[in-house]
Amino acid sequence: MGIYEELQARGLIAQVTDEEEIRELINNGKATFYIGFDPTADSLHVGHFMALCLMKRLQEAGNKPIALIGGGTGYIGDPSGRTDMRSMMTPEQIQHNCDCFKKQMSRFIDFSDDKALMVNNADWLLDLNYIDFLREVGPHFSVNRMLAAECYKQRMERGLSFLEFNYMIMQSFDFYMLYQKYGCNLQFGGDDQWSNMLGGTELIRRKLGKNACAMTITLLLNSEGKKMGKTQSGAVWLDPEKTSPFEFYQYWRNVADADVLKCIRMLTFLPLEEINKMDSWEGAQLNTAKEILAFELTKLVHGEEEAKKAQESARALFSQGAAAEMPTTELTEADLENGNIDILTLLVKAGLVPSKSEARRAVQQGGVAMDGEKVTDIHAQFAGEDFGGEGAVLKKGKKSFRKIVMK
Repeated sequence: MGIYEELQARGLIAQVTDEEEIRELINNGKATFYIGFDPTADSLHVGHFMALCLMKRLQEAGNKPIALIGGGTGYIGDPSGRTDMRSMMTPEQIQHNCDCFKKQMSRFIDFSDDKALMVNNADWLLDLNYIDFLREVGPHFSVNRMLAAECYKQRMERGLSFLEFNYMIMQSFDFYMLYQKYGCNLQFGGDDQWSNMLGGTELIRRKLGKNACAMTITLLLNSEGKKMGKTQSGAVWLDPEKTSPFEFYQYWRNVADADVLKCIRMLTFLPLEEINKMDSWEGAQLNTAKEILAFELTKLVHGEEEAKKAQESARALFSQGAAAEMPTTELTEADLENGNIDILTLLVKAGLVPSKSEARRAVQQGGVAMDGEKVTDIHAQFAGEDFGGEGAVLKKGKKSFRKIVMK
């Protein structure tokens, strides 16, 4: 089985242009391909996971990845999948986020000895002369066709700024520049990027001739993968300072039964033969599958040692009600009033809810427990000494836990 066939078997390929040519390229390690990442935060999140895993798979098959950081397009923001306009970032914020990305990507991609490149589109976009750009690129784009693209249609009712309208042209120009500068002959992206990607392929062929080798492919469910990066309590980041290895493990340990085998197939590097044997698993076996998924992905992002600690802590949590590596919130005397702290304040302080109104709702709905005992009184008080020694475990719902200790 070639790498193209493996990507198909794992459910990663949704749409392609020039399928036979793409198959030939990547199966023979001849592809120089890129995937773009806009630096909208200082950490990647689990919504980027599929793209990073794909880059790793293709590099191991002999192909050359280009991680394109959108230092230039980050000034504008991609309207795809958005109902409002992104916040404008400063150049300093964008550069900081770009630096953070490379460090995290290095866990997936080998950048040594020119085996992969990290390129910033600010290198060519920020120095463009507006009139020259319009003359060079503008004639190759139809406004009517652009407005028919799904990424723009969904924004038309709420209002699409001219700033964002330029995004498709800039992304297309990225592929053209990567083709010219680095011989990039293939681009990958999520299914929500299809229109933008086709624009890049067409721009190359119109400017350089129909025989120019520029092809495109989309990943199944990548837009859904972006949604996977969000939970009720915020984003699930790859940065351990934002999402601890334990929280990361718990996120994957708690995926829906219907999604666990799909995630194992698409995101882990376990052999397909091994995964296919799990297709008949049901009931308690699905919990085993979830542990496998959580361990493999935590190991990939944070290393095997952290994955083992997270797994041991998760098992201890369910069997004993405590876990050494659980995320911890430290209280000080200043957090107490007359030596006590109320449950609503504690939930907010622990970061399990964003506000006291959310905390009140969680308690009233029966979703809060302290050391395994359900808390049903919104006025419940806990003394500072309750959190002495090894502390106590505060739980909200099935997925969110914090160890509370006195400093």
